[in-house]
Amino acid sequence: MSLRHAVLGLLSEEPGSGWDLMQKFDISLRHAWTATQSQVYGELAKLADTGLITVAEEGPRGRKVYEITQEGRVELRRWMIDVAPRPRRDDLILRVFFLNAVSPEEARAFLSRIAEAASERHEELRELHDRIDWSDDALSVYGALALDWGLRLEAMQREWADWARTKLRDQT
Repeated sequence: MSLRHAVLGLLSEEPGSGWDLMQKFDISLRHAWTATQSQVYGELAKLADTGLITVAEEGPRGRKVYEITQEGRVELRRWMIDVAPRPRRDDLILRVFFLNAVSPEEARAFLSRIAEAASERHEELRELHDRIDWSDDALSVYGALALDWGLRLEAMQREWADWARTKLRDQT
């Protein structure tokens, strides 16, 4: 995913300012994709320069409300349906691959920290799920699907780390 497509996706729902987008990032996307204010504002400028969004209105203090253009919708759709394999880079798996470089106790402690972190993230997502006033709008429907994916991923990582720690204990 790219910030470009995250911004286009948010603007496909409704026009918004940079501040509006930052609020939506914090509410709906921060567990999947992070962005700083300067990154979002920089991306808005780039998207406007390429014609994928346009300034729909300008307000006081230079506030701009952006909306997605037809070209932006075409780009978002292209990105959404493109399922070409992408390179996988996961530093966690790379570290697991080289756990032989540390003592068995350190390896098991590392796996315990993975399980604990996954449990904490799972609890954060569960609390987020419980705080949201779900409705039948697109952001709620697809947001719930994304949130469920995160819950399942964190549960799987916790389960895997516990299993791997047991496997190492059985071998040493």
